[in-house]
Amino acid sequence: MPDPSSPAARRAPKLPRGPSLRERLVSLISGEPDSREDLADVLDSAHKRDLLDDDALAMMHGVLAVGEMTAADIMVPRQQMDVVDITQPLQHWLDQIIATSHSRFPAVEGDPDHCVGLLLAKDLLRLTRDESLDLRKLLRPAMFVPESRKLNLLLRDLRVGRTHMALVVNEHGEVAGLITIEDILEQIVGDIEDEHDEVQADDGIVQMDDGTWRVDADTSIAEFNEYFHADLSDGTSTTIGGVVAYEFGRVPKVGEAVEIGELRFHVQRADARRVDILRVERTPTLANDDASQDEPAA
Repeated sequence: MPDPSSPAARRAPKLPRGPSLRERLVSLISGEPDSREDLADVLDSAHKRDLLDDDALAMMHGVLAVGEMTAADIMVPRQQMDVVDITQPLQHWLDQIIATSHSRFPAVEGDPDHCVGLLLAKDLLRLTRDESLDLRKLLRPAMFVPESRKLNLLLRDLRVGRTHMALVVNEHGEVAGLITIEDILEQIVGDIEDEHDEVQADDGIVQMDDGTWRVDADTSIAEFNEYFHADLSDGTSTTIGGVVAYEFGRVPKVGEAVEIGELRFHVQRADARRVDILRVERTPTLANDDASQDEPAA
């Protein structure tokens, strides 16, 4: 019989190790969800049981959303693109680059549809020291992708191509916008802001080529009503994103939609805490009424 006073006898027994977070999640989803919606519900359940915190849940929902969204959903529209027109004098570019603080620009010849490459701001340093350099030799190849390209595939394209930006083209081969690797990552981790980011007050509502509108969820109800000639109430929230969330009774998920009055709101970007970007379209009934008013009387 061992001596009770020996070090081995006095050593406290080890407590059994509890399951790790990964093991608990595997156990939770062992029912094998049949769809993305089922998987999202499992993640929400894990969040309610404190297996996931708010940030982890938002990122996991973002990963699922990236597999469903396309380049057209989050691209910077053509109207908002900052491009460098290489037919303009050097000083014109420098002023523009300083004003926008971007690190790379599509280089065009007079028109966004005639993109000849990407210009990195850091490469301009060489040009400022020697203006005899051929600018075209400083340009990097531009990547072009269709509007329908899924974001998860586009993220892989950008990584393989070792580039941070791609131009998005429509079915006619025209430039519809641009997208960066940061835009895609923001769908997973939320907004990535740096010291150069500023709020663009005039970019809250942008009409797209397909007749819908891309609306910043922080747009005030007063501004939204004035633009769309609507009469939404600001009794529940002062922003359009807050009104949409109120209609759902919760923070909606990416891809969900709701009709309010004569408008349909599609959630394009959101996390577990807030709505970020909406796509707005007029309901078919209103659109048909508008079209009939435009037709001449028989």
